[in-house]
Amino acid sequence: MMPTNQYVEVRNGAYYVAGTRVGLDIVVHDFRDGRSADAIYEAYPSIGSLANVYGAITFILEHPKEIEAYLQGQDRRYEEFKAQRPLTPGMRQRFEQATQQTDLRNVAWLSDGL
Repeated sequence: MMPTNQYVEVRNGAYYVAGTRVGLDIVVHDFRDGRSADAIYEAYPSIGSLANVYGAITFILEHPKEIEAYLQGQDRRYEEFKAQRPLTPGMRQRFEQATQQTDLRNVAWLSDGL
């Protein structure tokens, strides 16, 4: 198990930005995708402050091996969850329709910006 600090806490085996419902994995993925601390805070204002974002990022940078192991464990748990609770055909159809509609909206948005 990874350590914690004033910016990161563990609850029920999962890591969160301390005092929030924002999972540390969200910050990790956004940061790795190139989002700035300001952009992460803007996307998740419930983090509370920009200092909390920087604190979480510092924690991530100080514990790279532990973070990678944690993310791999989270991925395994998600795959187990999906295997135990497969989508029904109706749910799968609604999901695919929603995905197609989102893709169409994204294409329209990109076209408007050109």
